[in-house]
Amino acid sequence: MKDAHGHHLTGCNVEALTLYERGLTQLRCLRNDPLASADAALEASPELVMGHLLRAWLYLMSSEGSAVAEARAALERARRLPHNEREARHLQAATLWADGHWLQAARSLEALCVDYPHDLLALQVGHQLDFFTGDARRLRDRIAQVLPAWSPQVPGYHALLGMYAFGLEECGDYRLAERLGRQAISLEPADAWAQHAVAHVLEMQGRREEGIAWMRGNSAWQPDNMLAVHNWWHLALYHLELGDSAAVLELLDGAIDASGSQIALELVDASALLWRLQLRGVEVAPRWQDLAERWAPLADDGRYAFNDLHACLAFAGAGRGDLLERVRAAQTEALRRDDDNAWMTREIGAPAIEALLAFHEGRYARCVELLRAIRNQAQRFGGSHAQRDLLDQTLIAAAQRGGQSGLATALENERRLLAGQRAVH
Repeated sequence: MKDAHGHHLTGCNVEALTLYERGLTQLRCLRNDPLASADAALEASPELVMGHLLRAWLYLMSSEGSAVAEARAALERARRLPHNEREARHLQAATLWADGHWLQAARSLEALCVDYPHDLLALQVGHQLDFFTGDARRLRDRIAQVLPAWSPQVPGYHALLGMYAFGLEECGDYRLAERLGRQAISLEPADAWAQHAVAHVLEMQGRREEGIAWMRGNSAWQPDNMLAVHNWWHLALYHLELGDSAAVLELLDGAIDASGSQIALELVDASALLWRLQLRGVEVAPRWQDLAERWAPLADDGRYAFNDLHACLAFAGAGRGDLLERVRAAQTEALRRDDDNAWMTREIGAPAIEALLAFHEGRYARCVELLRAIRNQAQRFGGSHAQRDLLDQTLIAAAQRGGQSGLATALENERRLLAGQRAVH
């Protein structure tokens, strides 16, 4: 049998195909539960190789170390089944990621998509890998390489536009990014990634009132969506930059953090928002305690330096030196491995954590020293420009509080001029 894009699916039957396609459609908009759909497809046909691979990819995209065992188990089940050449290449790329070779996995998927330009699952996973590794150019160009092979008649075209929009935004092409992101939403209002791409454009250009209107004007991304917390976080950033701390706290205590999530990607947003509020002198101390407790199971993860940094913000805010030591021990172990997180940790993650802890302890000169050394390479440990802005905001605050007023003024000049350039781009 073939999927909606004409790819042969080994071990598929009619029922499994319907359920597998449902999972892929859910993943395109990051809504509902694609993992449950993958499991249902496998119940209908345990021999469905791409069902096992979809399951593996979903666990890997969580970025959590505890999910790797589930991914490996799914890959092993796929490996034992007959599979075709395209499926074998998915298997190879997913194994690379499970083994910690994020960049090789990204390149492997790029090569796969050159030969199979309509493989939307490979494109989406590769796009997420580019995001996790901070590769802005490949975020854009992975999609550009295949976009001419697509048209509005191909299922999931909106997802291509949304991904391309985000890649364009991270590369500074705000005008085209906004146009394509809005086009994607016109085709599929529930495409949370396209909604998010335009939100990034409006944030980077300082168009905060427009950003609030954009996020409030389309509610389709909000219900039962894996990216909803992050999109609410973007709405909170607009309010924060407008000086409306009350609105930020309302969002934080409601849509962003009321569920008590223990999902790493959502915990990152809560940590980042609390830290930004604290930089502005807003009292948030009690909120750190609960957040630290939810981060605690991930303290020993050592899988992704970007997550480790945000865990440490919560542990520092809560005064949990015991949990900070567990992260340090996990990072020490991570540095012994021959994988991509080792160099992410060594070059960016560990010094960034030391810098932010120095700031928390009032050692502002040390914070400035460390952040100035890494700020121009910080994209190498992942995240977006908007997320990594936390480092620049902390650097400015450290310079101000540490008596380096000249440096603080220079950094603010840089920031102000850049914002002006973005606005007229």
